[in-house]
Amino acid sequence: MTDDERLPQPATADIDLVTVLHALGDPVRMTLLLSYADGGEHSCDPRGLGLEHLHKSTVSHHMRVLREAGVTTTRVAGRNRFVSLRRTDLDTRFPGLLDALLSARATAVRQKPVDPLGDGAAGLVPQA
Repeated sequence: MTDDERLPQPATADIDLVTVLHALGDPVRMTLLLSYADGGEHSCDPRGLGLEHLHKSTVSHHMRVLREAGVTTTRVAGRNRFVSLRRTDLDTRFPGLLDALLSARATAVRQKPVDPLGDGAAGLVPQA
């Protein structure tokens, strides 16, 4: 491998909706999606992604699932790996999907389960 290559990933035309949705069905991978949504390249360091509570191999696994599903691309530079969202490719294949997922996730992050009566009947209440 040379110093600047991409790890294997599906071609744009081969990105499958079911595979993408399955990949994004995990909360850790949705957290990664939110990190990658800024359009930049990100190192694989769990601390820089807000995932310091997870083992490095676990984070690596989640990154591989996203790459193999066609959600992200990984650039290799020497011993380093840099991950970015395949926004253009995903928008080409499934217009509006990423916007809907990111909007829904942002809304969920602003809400938290509460149990105002203490009877187990928790609801969602927007947070300020």
